[in-house]
Amino acid sequence: MKKKNKQEIQEEAVALKYNSEEDFAPIVIAKGRGEIAEEIIKKAKDCEIPIKEDRDLVQVLLQLQLGEEIPEELYAVVAEILKFIYSLEELI
Repeated sequence: MKKKNKQEIQEEAVALKYNSEEDFAPIVIAKGRGEIAEEIIKKAKDCEIPIKEDRDLVQVLLQLQLGEEIPEELYAVVAEILKFIYSLEELI
């Protein structure tokens, strides 16, 4: 996700982890702006982890702490993203 800051564009990224057998809700496992975001995106691509861009959601998730579960009000939005990712995995 790119964000305009004055004249430069800065990447923003958040990585979530969710294991339905272990986690009550998705958990923030990485987040950052600039070089950190670029590294998160690079690692995801290197590991063939699907990336879904959602500028508004990233802004909310960046406010959470590492290791924090997403709040209940984001369940529906994140569920749609998980549905998207699972549909991609079925194509492989």
